[in-house]
Amino acid sequence: MVIGFHEKKEKRLLTLSFYVAGLFVFVAFGFALITHSDAILFDGIYSLISFFMALLTLKVANLVQMPDDDRFHFGYTAIEPTLNLFKSLIIIATCLYAVVGSINSLMTGGNSAEFGLAIIYGAIATIGCFAVSSYMKYQGSSLRSDLVGVDAHTWFVDGVLSASILLGFGLAYFIEKTSFANYAPLIDPLLLIFLGTAILPIPGKIMLDSLKEVINKAPPEAVTAVIEKKLKQTLLAVPYEHVEVRISKRGRDLYILVHIIVNESFSVATISELDDIRISCEAAMRDWNPSIIMDILFIKDPKLAG
Repeated sequence: MVIGFHEKKEKRLLTLSFYVAGLFVFVAFGFALITHSDAILFDGIYSLISFFMALLTLKVANLVQMPDDDRFHFGYTAIEPTLNLFKSLIIIATCLYAVVGSINSLMTGGNSAEFGLAIIYGAIATIGCFAVSSYMKYQGSSLRSDLVGVDAHTWFVDGVLSASILLGFGLAYFIEKTSFANYAPLIDPLLLIFLGTAILPIPGKIMLDSLKEVINKAPPEAVTAVIEKKLKQTLLAVPYEHVEVRISKRGRDLYILVHIIVNESFSVATISELDDIRISCEAAMRDWNPSIIMDILFIKDPKLAG
């Protein structure tokens, strides 16, 4: 199969994410070792998860470009939301584990850390994560890739983690210089509790959106209404009683099953005329949204559209 520009660009972005995630794993674990910070260790674990998820994402990116075959009659795009669902569940589990561990640490007096070195890590990681997230979001804006979109979100979450570490350790470093220095060890577990709970909504939303695609739930009514309106505009020359539309999103593909209930005045001399209507309709819809894949059926009995 010839790989087009968009597919190459998607793989280039995902490969970048993979290698940078690997670099951040070493940096985070190295700083966690010398600073004795659980918050940095958590950031390193998050980066390690991102690294392995990036490896899986690269494999899935290759699969979803493949056409349908004897094993997968509708192609491989359904793997995309499945992977994103798996990613989000792993991140949620990691956050919850970190919060529980931090609560235990807080109850035993907290955790002392080398806050000066931790500030250096926070600055490096914050700039790096937000830079990768912004780059992937900007470069991926022209792609029909949920994989790149979720990866950009993942890097954004990591950037929020790092920025919070930077601010928290800056505060702890300041407290160490005051008469409240005995409270400084509480900053690390408190920071980790805040981080773990604050970022949960982001993987939570990804989980819900991906789950809807996995179970083949229809898009929101506002989205389906726009699609139906555009579809009917392509059928102005077809005499019909009603158009029944079923829509499902599977990864980067938007599948539309259309039942056109024709009226008494509808007649064709050859099957080729029906094919021409289908070709014209699908071409117009794909010009409007390239992710659309359509099947069109012409029927007379409305019961067959049920």
